[in-house]
Amino acid sequence: QVYDSDCSDNVLLELREYLPKYFGVWSPPTAPNDTYLKLEDVTRKFNKPCIMDVKIGQKSYDPYASAEKIQQQVSKYPLMEEIGFLVLGMRVYHLSSDSYETQNQHYGRSLTKETVKDGISKFFHNGYCLRKDAVAASIQKIEKILAWFEGQKQLNFYASSLLFVYEGSCQAPTLRLSDVTLAEKRGVPRGLLSGGDILEYNNNIHVINSTENGKIEASVGKGLSKFYALHKKAYPKRHHSQISLKVENLEQGNVWKSSTCMAQEHLNGNVIPQLEKVFCHMPAETKEGCSVEVRMIDFAHVFPSNTKDEGYIYGLKNLITVLKNILDN
Repeated sequence: QVYDSDCSDNVLLELREYLPKYFGVWSPPTAPNDTYLKLEDVTRKFNKPCIMDVKIGQKSYDPYASAEKIQQQVSKYPLMEEIGFLVLGMRVYHLSSDSYETQNQHYGRSLTKETVKDGISKFFHNGYCLRKDAVAASIQKIEKILAWFEGQKQLNFYASSLLFVYEGSCQAPTLRLSDVTLAEKRGVPRGLLSGGDILEYNNNIHVINSTENGKIEASVGKGLSKFYALHKKAYPKRHHSQISLKVENLEQGNVWKSSTCMAQEHLNGNVIPQLEKVFCHMPAETKEGCSVEVRMIDFAHVFPSNTKDEGYIYGLKNLITVLKNILDN
C-alpha cells in the first residue's frame, strides 16, 4: 500500500522516507507457493555496519491478541509499558580488535530503568570512544519519525521496530578544524603511549615506526576528522620513546600545525591534552554528514486507526530522552 504506484496519500508517501525500499514480492524457484517481500538491504552502503534493532511502543501485542498471547508478551519484558522500547539485539564493530561484539534479545530484556542508558550507549562505543556523532544523527532521524507519528491518525504499530545502522570504520566526512571537539579521556587511556609502537590508523593517516629508538611519526593529513581510533600494540619492554606529531589542516582560515616532540615520561601530563587535539571525534552538533540510517521495520501488526499511536509516540520520546542523556554525559 505504501509503495503502490497509485498512492496519493501524503501520510503514506512521507512514510516511504522511513522504511526500507520495497521491490515487490519474490518466490523461490524451489517453493513457488511461498511469497516474500523483497526489501532494501539498509546496510549495503556501509563498510563496517553497526546494527541495532529496537522494538518501539508500550505494547508488543496487537488489539486482537488473545489473553494467552498478551501474557506471553508482557512476561518477556514487563518494563515495556514503562520504558516504551526494548533492545532486541545489536552488533557493534570494535576498532580495537577489528571484530564485532553481538548482543541478543536477552541482553535487552536484562536492562532496567537504571541501566537502559548504559545498555544503549554500548551500541555507540567502538572500544575507544563514544561515537557521539552517531548518537546525534540518530536523534535527528528519530525526531523526524516522531513528527510523522504526531501528524497522522490512520495507522497504529505494534511489535514494530526501528533499525539503527551506522558506519563503524573510520570513514567520517572531513570537517573544518573549528568543528572538531576534543576526544573523551577514555579515547586516549592513561599510559596508552607507554609501549613504544602504539598507533595504527585507517588509510587516512600514515604511521612510521623506526626500529632503533621506538620513535613514531604520525602524519595526519587534512582528513583530520576521518579517524576515531588508536590501536594499542605493547612492546615487551618499555622504551624512553619520543613521539613526533605533525598535524595539518589545510582548510582556509583554519590552519593548525604542530610538530612537537614529547618525551615519554611526560605522557601522563602535558601530552594527553596535546593528543586530545589530534585523536578527536565529531561533535554532537555535526548531525548531517554522519553515515547513519534509522528505518522502521517489521509490520506484521499494523492496524487502521482514527487516533494517534500514543504507545509508539511514548516509546520514541523516551528513546530520544535516553539518547540525549547519553550525549549530555
